[in-house]
Amino acid sequence: MTIKHTLIDQIKDFIISIGLKVEEGDIPDSTFVPGIHILNGTIWFDRSKLTYPGDLLHEAGHLALMKPEKRPLATGDLEPGDGKRLNKDSLEIGVILWTYAALLHLKLDPKVVFHEAGYRGSSDWFIEMFSSGNYMGLPLLQWMDLCKGKFTEQDVPDFPYMIKWVRE
Repeated sequence: MTIKHTLIDQIKDFIISIGLKVEEGDIPDSTFVPGIHILNGTIWFDRSKLTYPGDLLHEAGHLALMKPEKRPLATGDLEPGDGKRLNKDSLEIGVILWTYAALLHLKLDPKVVFHEAGYRGSSDWFIEMFSSGNYMGLPLLQWMDLCKGKFTEQDVPDFPYMIKWVRE
């Protein structure tokens, strides 16, 4: 088994373990993210078309941060069937930070997610910022009660520890 396949399996198992749906199978040739297609809240991927395994983790982050009632509507570029956007762009910084927490949890090299072809050329910058503790997007994850925040009553570690992975 190749390193790529091992990474894919590790990420897939994590996504399933947090309660999101992921399936392997045939997907359309042209998708928003190569090798990944989201259909009705399920992440579908084709191993042979998936260029970067870390993209699976990032797309899971989008679903994880959606309101639960919107998740089953997510299709394609994360738009529900009625054509109304799911506020994807406004959650992007939270998704990026969620993805960073997930890769640390999985003990993955940040380059698995923040690869050279992603993040509009800012992958190294994100790694540098997050590695130095500059967690832009943290208030969003705290507001969603995914990690420790100002009003957290539990005695839990600070970010990057996640209290839960999926928004309720």
